[in-house]
Amino acid sequence: MREVTLVALYDHHIAQKYLQRSGMAHAIRCAYHACALAVNENVNPDLAAKAAFLHDIGHYTWYKNGKWDYSLYKAYDIHAIKGAERAHKLLIRLGEHPRHAKEIALAILLHTDSYLPNGELALSPLQSVVAKADALDEEPKGSHHYRTIEAKTARQLLTELDSQIDGLLQAGVGNRKGR
Repeated sequence: MREVTLVALYDHHIAQKYLQRSGMAHAIRCAYHACALAVNENVNPDLAAKAAFLHDIGHYTWYKNGKWDYSLYKAYDIHAIKGAERAHKLLIRLGEHPRHAKEIALAILLHTDSYLPNGELALSPLQSVVAKADALDEEPKGSHHYRTIEAKTARQLLTELDSQIDGLLQAGVGNRKGR
């Protein structure tokens, strides 16, 4: 049994505030991508979907004249750092197991290398799935952050994904140790 569902995350006012800022439609699509990738990689689909759903929860509003300013974002953003902290706190408050909250936070921290010095990191399978899920949904100059979704549709999609994840976990997908 999962401690926290995607719908429980969606319903929380902190997630609403920050995921609306960074793009709820993008967050949901990334969660779906991560779940599918997790099945292929034998990674826990619950952790992957949660990390992908929350991966942009740390976004700052890099706007200029009311429009997303991609150049400011690329130059100064550290959303993955802030997002890892914010997601960890939210997950713990909602009752997520602390080990899982940490794994999810680390995947959020490492979903992008935009703030890191040049070089390569060795990502865990979960971290790799979340980074790939984000990349699958990206659009040039951050346009994916502008897509919209109605609240009713968002909640319905997350309810369906929660059910899918429950089925995958019952089938033993992603239960290998360390994943």
